Amino acid sequence: MEKIAIIDLGSNTARLVIVNILPGGFFKVIDELKEPIRLAEGMEIDGFLKPLRMVQTIRTLKTFKTLYESHNVDKVFAYGTAAVRRAKNQEAFVEEIENQVGIQIQVLSQQEEASLVYTGVINSMEIPKGLIIDIGGGSTKLICYHRRNMLYQDTLPFGALTLTKQFSHIENSEERAMAIEKHVYEEMDKIDWLKNIDPEIRLIGVGGSIRNLGRISRRLKKYPLDMAHNYVISMEEFDTIYDTIKPLSAELVSRIKGLSSARVDIFPAALSVLSALKSFVQVDEITVGGAGLREGAMFRYACPITAEKPLPDIVGHSIYTMLHHFNMNIEHAEHVFDLSMQLFRQLRVLHKLPRPYVKILRVASMLHDVGMTMKYYDHHKHSMYIILNSNLYGIPQKDLVMAALVAGSHQRDSLEELNAQEYLNLLTEEEIEAVKKLGVIVRIAECFDRSCGKVIVGLNGDILGDSVILKIESEGECVLEIKDALVALPEFRRAFKKNLEIL
Repeated sequence: MEKIAIIDLGSNTARLVIVNILPGGFFKVIDELKEPIRLAEGMEIDGFLKPLRMVQTIRTLKTFKTLYESHNVDKVFAYGTAAVRRAKNQEAFVEEIENQVGIQIQVLSQQEEASLVYTGVINSMEIPKGLIIDIGGGSTKLICYHRRNMLYQDTLPFGALTLTKQFSHIENSEERAMAIEKHVYEEMDKIDWLKNIDPEIRLIGVGGSIRNLGRISRRLKKYPLDMAHNYVISMEEFDTIYDTIKPLSAELVSRIKGLSSARVDIFPAALSVLSALKSFVQVDEITVGGAGLREGAMFRYACPITAEKPLPDIVGHSIYTMLHHFNMNIEHAEHVFDLSMQLFRQLRVLHKLPRPYVKILRVASMLHDVGMTMKYYDHHKHSMYIILNSNLYGIPQKDLVMAALVAGSHQRDSLEELNAQEYLNLLTEEEIEAVKKLGVIVRIAECFDRSCGKVIVGLNGDILGDSVILKIESEGECVLEIKDALVALPEFRRAFKKNLEIL
């Protein structure tokens, strides 16, 4: 198995990720490290990277090297972004890193950086029309796409760190926030395409400050799922958070639960950037993107086709990544999904669930056994936990929760016995009933492949009065499969209000 290291040398933070490259174009992060380096600090004076910041960066890179060498990585990719790109002493700094650390830094152009960010977002989120904002320490990227094609991109020459320093002379916190917002608005007003943005576009936020905003929101709402990717914040909630933070001193901002100590001073400026963008984009919410530049680099290395066009099946790629990572029986997972879909179609007149539930069923049925990697006993509960914390791409968080609950209920335990009330609180009564029905479908589908031999290949159902008559097509002896499925008859009756007969 190949391992690679990716270093993102940002204007505020340096990040290292260690990645396992799996067969078939998949990858999995196995370690990471990040350090605040404030590389862009002081550059506003004369355009030069300052000696203290360069020393800190080189010290950090030496630490990174110690970690990735302990993993015996095969390749190292190191990227320099806004601060290194604009530095007048860029060449000397890059040469010093190579001499002292042995790492070659690739300084990304604005277009290259935007392209990697776009690759990370477009292969991890199923949002057909989006405006990406990536607020870094020294720059802010705006990327507009439609039908999975990048239309426009612009990079503003400031980020949360540089804006904080530029307006540090304004002592009043609220006045400083308003001055930053005004400055950002004036710069955005120079971007023609931003003024004519599609009113149906969705706003996607990328970067550490946006992830911190999501973490604060989750803490305030006591949200049970601690996952940044695909978390949605309403603009009304954003306004409340921004209006609360605007007048606070740095000491008071530092007390906000969920805010990283390394971002206390620069976080308000990031919020001001978002507030300025609201003047151009009429959106109701912002979706947090957990994948950006580093993930874009991972996708391009593990699956080179993504450099030319996005993945055609985001959630499928993410599911198969987990199946390969956990060394699961992929043929069994695929067959259980196939049988689940046959049951879903045969029972449509009873469950009346719309097409979007197919994605939930797919995730639950293909990953229903993933908990066996922990322990066979109660593996359905372990599967639920793993799916809940999977950071699966291409699926909204509520749907991910529902898929986890379906997988968790595919054994005899009821939803109430899963100790999952905090997650059930996110769902409506109709969604909870849907989870119960899908759980029974996955359970019966799994029973129909009990021997993992794919002996049952087809299902045909008829509804006669109070009964569902299910006729099976087999390619071999299936006594074990039918016997196992008959145990699920009481659960079927409770979920569908019908008796089930298997012929």
